[in-house]
Amino acid sequence: MQERSDIQALRRLVAAFEPPADSQEAAFTLGTEGPDEAIGGLRRAALHEVAAASEADAAAAAGFTLGLCLRAALTGATPERAARRAGGHAARAVLWVRQRYGEAETGALHPPGLRHLGFHPQALVEVRLGHARDVLRAGVEAAACGALCAVVIEPWGEPAVLDLTATRRLELAAEASGTPVFLLRPSGAAGASAARTRFRVAAAPSRPLEANAPGHPAFDIVLVRNRAGRHGLAWRVEWNNEDQRFAEQALLRPVVSLPADRPAAAGGPAAWRRAG
Repeated sequence: MQERSDIQALRRLVAAFEPPADSQEAAFTLGTEGPDEAIGGLRRAALHEVAAASEADAAAAAGFTLGLCLRAALTGATPERAARRAGGHAARAVLWVRQRYGEAETGALHPPGLRHLGFHPQALVEVRLGHARDVLRAGVEAAACGALCAVVIEPWGEPAVLDLTATRRLELAAEASGTPVFLLRPSGAAGASAARTRFRVAAAPSRPLEANAPGHPAFDIVLVRNRAGRHGLAWRVEWNNEDQRFAEQALLRPVVSLPADRPAAAGGPAAWRRAG
């Protein structure tokens, strides 16, 4: 009964959002030349998947996903709207649906950490549900709302309900609404999916700034799948919260092509690094 009332409350919340005044652009970019040239932009009206390389990289995968949400909000916006959103006054919200068990394993979303990434916590609507089936059901409801900036769906592990059919429903909802949808996989091996792209993300050491100040959050990312073109490519990128974009770092190791559905590496204990 509690889960049903949570879904009903989500429906009322999503219905309260007003349609955006500006039209959706066809694609958004990471903001850095190498990945953007190789990928050719990420389609807005689509499902994209982000998998942690290990459970210990769950925070890195979440941070990278949030960066994608911000890029989706900023790319193609007018300068006035971009300035408002970069300053924390987003015209539209990001709706993040999480499974409670996953939150117990990896930790809650941390408002100071969100601010450190350049995202105002008030622009985030967080929904926590007990079962993966309810997470996916709520995700489809949210993905159908074109007034949202982006939707993040975060089930835990490898639930049986998360199959090709379920991801196809998410993809169709995103196509119909124009809202980018991100399926965040903090644990478990990624299976068959209708997602347009799949990234595997691991935490990377950041480079100190001037006067040895703490550097920007850094990520090792692998484009494991890309339905629109090349895949098996790897980059090290860092998130610049002032410019609201990713910047590429040079990788000192050769890059080899990878199978489209290669399972994530085995991980150690889950750990979230909290910023702020």
